[in-house]
Order: sequence, then C-alpha cells, then structure tokens
Amino acid sequence: MLLLLLLLLAVIIPGGDSEDAVQGPTSYHVIQISTYANSTWAQNQGSGWLGDLQIHGWDSDSGTAIFLKPWSKGNFSNEEVTEVVDLLRVYLIGFTREVQDKAKEFQLEYPFVIQGTAGCELHPGKAISSFLRGALGGLDFVSLKNNLCVPAPEGGSKAQQFCALIIQYQGILDIIETLLSETCPRYLLGVLDAGKAELQRQVKPEAWLSSGPTPGPGRLLLVCHVSGFYPKPVWVMWMRGEQEQPSTQRGDILPHADGTWYFRVTLDVVAGEVSGLSCRVKHSSLGDQDIILYWGHPTSITLIVLAIIVPFLILLICLALWYWRRWSYQSVL
Repeated sequence: MLLLLLLLLAVIIPGGDSEDAVQGPTSYHVIQISTYANSTWAQNQGSGWLGDLQIHGWDSDSGTAIFLKPWSKGNFSNEEVTEVVDLLRVYLIGFTREVQDKAKEFQLEYPFVIQGTAGCELHPGKAISSFLRGALGGLDFVSLKNNLCVPAPEGGSKAQQFCALIIQYQGILDIIETLLSETCPRYLLGVLDAGKAELQRQVKPEAWLSSGPTPGPGRLLLVCHVSGFYPKPVWVMWMRGEQEQPSTQRGDILPHADGTWYFRVTLDVVAGEVSGLSCRVKHSSLGDQDIILYWGHPTSITLIVLAIIVPFLILLICLALWYWRRWSYQSVL
C-alpha cells in the first residue's frame, strides 16, 4: 500500500535528465504515519521529502495534498494535480479499510500506529539505490528489496506472516520494484531540475563566540554560534592550533524562518587553558575560505553589533544635519 503512495506522487511527472539536477539533495522519500485508535477511527498523515526538505504534505481533515514549494508539483498541469489528489484520497481510504479488515487476523491490539517510508537516492555516476521500510508501533516490521520481503527481527511472527502473504503476489512485487528503481528516480530528477534555483543557492554563515553558563569552579564554557547558512551541511569544530578538540559538543542544527540554519558547538575548558583556542567553520558557501574565530580576539559578533550601530549613528547624523539646515534656513527667512 505504501508504494501506491509513491506511485501516485511520481508516476505522472515527466522525468528530467539534466546533469545539474543531481547537484544538492539527491534523495526523495515519502513518509506515511497511520494511527488506529479503534476499529472505526483512524488517521493518516503523509509527507514527501527531498533530502531533509519537506516539499509535500497531506491534510488529513480535508483529504488534500499540500505542495509546500512552488516547484514541488514538478511540471504538473492543474488537471494532473487534481487527478493525483483524488487518487491519494482513494488510496488512503483503501489502506485504512485493508488494515482494519486484517487487524484481527494479524492480532493487532488497538491502539496501534503503522509507519512507512519509501524512496530512492541517486549516487555519483547516477547509480540508484531504493528502499521501502515498514514499522509497527515504532519498531521495524518489514523491508522490501529486490522483489523480496524481509521480516525484521523486531517484527516477530507478525512480520513473518505478512511476508508469507505478500510474497504470493509476485505481480505486486514487480510493480514495487519498477516504482522504486524507475519511477522514483525519474521523479527525483524532474523535481530537482524544477527547484534547482532554490536548492543550489548558497548563503554564507555568520559566526560569533560567547561564553555559556559556568560549568564549574575554574572552568569556562566556550560557545561558537553559526547562523544564517544554507544549505544545511556544515562543519564546526573547536581547535587548538590545527588540532581538533574531541570534547567539542554539538547541538542540533535548527531552522530559521527564512529557510537558513543555525548551529552551535560548545567546549568545556579550564579557565587558564583558553589561550590558542579557536572555532573553525567550514561550509560550501565559503569555498576554501574557512571562518576562524580565536577566543579572546574580537569576533564577528562585534562586527555584527557594529554593523547595526554604525548605520544607525550615520542616520542620526544625517537627520541632525537636515534639521540644522532647515532650522538655519527658517532663521534667515
């Protein structure tokens, strides 16, 4: 059933064959989360992801697909979009009924949650790998690969029972293999080409240093902030000379509202051993020009403050001169 979701999102989209299209994100996958509270109530959530960027969603209340980017429709016509949305709605209704009909046979106890993901990835040279995995209650259940259903150890006898059932339908497995190895890559290339202006943009990060809460007597917590960068992959490390500091602690990479990212790393050190420490930032937008900030030296946060204050002071001076000239002109009159 999950593969039908992949089919409905991809099968109508004409493929792309641009070499540039495979730059940046190189994978596409769909996620389905189906929650069953009892034998009469269920909710389906769906999303489509280009790398770590969500480009499709599903409104379960209205039964409508959500295209989160202007290019995430590929080159669909309005008629094709309507057709896909209708097919998705029918698919999710069918999936819900199928699970509810089989729940007793597979001894599923309400409430339970089914999760699935399916997609493909392009590698250098345009080699293709694909995947389809299902989970039950947060535990791996089955995976499908090369026309084979593989039960996960966590799935126990239920997973083995499911594979024994699905393997009888070789036609379905053939369709799944075609969708994963042919349709999904064709869609991936097409949407990468449609969205390449945004996907391949480069935004340089800003970086600054600060101190965090004191970790203990005689110790300092050094914090390196990196903000406003795109794309997401970034390398940040506390260094002493050319030596990476293995005790560097990394936070999560967090999103900004404008689609750029924020990241910070910290280092817990003895207060008397901060000399020679620096934070190094590597990002694709910087090329070979890494950002290096030395602890105890003026950092880019100072530059940021100056960048805010100096224009403000210039504005005040200009306003003062304007008022002075106006006042002088009125005094002459």
